[in-house]
Amino acid sequence: MEAFVLGCGGMMPLPYRHLTSVLLRRDGDLFLFDGGEGTQVSLRRLNLKWKKISAIFVSHTHADHVTGLPGILMLSAQVDRKEPLFIYGPPKIAEYIETSRKVLDMYINYPIVVKEIAAPCVVHSGEDFSIRAFPLDHTKTCVGYTLEEEDRPGIFNPEKAVELGVPVGPLWGKLQKGQDVTAENGKIIHPSDVMGKPRKGRKFSFVTDTLYKDSIANEVRNSDLLICEGMFEDELIDQAKEKKHMTASQAATIARDSNSKRMAMIHYSPRYTDKDLEKLLKQAQNIYPGAELTRDRAHYEIPYED
Repeated sequence: MEAFVLGCGGMMPLPYRHLTSVLLRRDGDLFLFDGGEGTQVSLRRLNLKWKKISAIFVSHTHADHVTGLPGILMLSAQVDRKEPLFIYGPPKIAEYIETSRKVLDMYINYPIVVKEIAAPCVVHSGEDFSIRAFPLDHTKTCVGYTLEEEDRPGIFNPEKAVELGVPVGPLWGKLQKGQDVTAENGKIIHPSDVMGKPRKGRKFSFVTDTLYKDSIANEVRNSDLLICEGMFEDELIDQAKEKKHMTASQAATIARDSNSKRMAMIHYSPRYTDKDLEKLLKQAQNIYPGAELTRDRAHYEIPYED
C-alpha cells in the first residue's frame, strides 16, 4: 500500500502548492481522499493510472477540497470505463456532483454512485479491508477517514505439517485458508496447529479541517500512516480555533496519543512559504519527533510489519 500527496495546500492554490488531495493505492485499487484544485495536474505528473480510481472520499464540501472533482469525473470519461465510480461524503456532496454535471454539460460514460454519509459509519469495504468515516468539528459537516485491513493469516509451518502427518498437496492450502483437515493417521489437524499468530494488517488515516478533539486519536489509533492537518503555527492557535482548524502541535499530539507509526502534516495555510513550514515542523517534532511535512507529489510506502 502506498500514498501519493497530490496537493498539500489549504484555502487557495499557490504556484508550488496545489490544494488538498491524497491518492491511496492498494493492491491495484486507487482511492482518492479529497480532490482540491490541481488534483489532475499531480496525477498526470506522477503518471498514475487515474482511470482505476474506484472510490472518492470527500471530507466536506468547502471549495478547496472539491474543486478538482469535476475534472476527475470528465477525465475518467476519456476512456472506456464500465466500473462504477463511488463518491462518499457528507450532506451536499450529491448536490455538488449533480449540479456540476448539469451546469458543465458533462459527458459521462460510466456509472457514478454518490452516497451521502452520516458518520460514524463504515462507508466502503472489500474482501479484507474497510474504510470508515468519523465525525470532525469544522464550520460545516466534516469527516475523517481510516482504511484498515483485516489481520492476515500467520505464517504456515510446512515442517510441522509433515510432522503431524499432513502430506504436501491440497491439504496444505486448506489449512492456510483456515480449514481443518484430516491427517494420514486419521487425526484432525487444525490451522492453529501449523500456522503462526495472525499478522497485523495496515491502517491509513486522513484527517483535515477540524478543531482539535481528543476523540480523533482513538479513531486513528495505531495508524501506519496518518495524514493530518497542521494548518497553523502554535502562536496562531486563537485563529485556528476561530476557523476550526488545527495547529502543528495539535496534529503532533494526535499522532503521539494515537500511537501512530508515521504522521505527515497537510493542508497548510497559504501564509506559509515552503521555507516557513519548517517552523510548523519544529513545533510538531517537539511533541512527536517523527513528524513530517507533506509536499505536492510526495510518496509514502505503507509496508506490512512482517
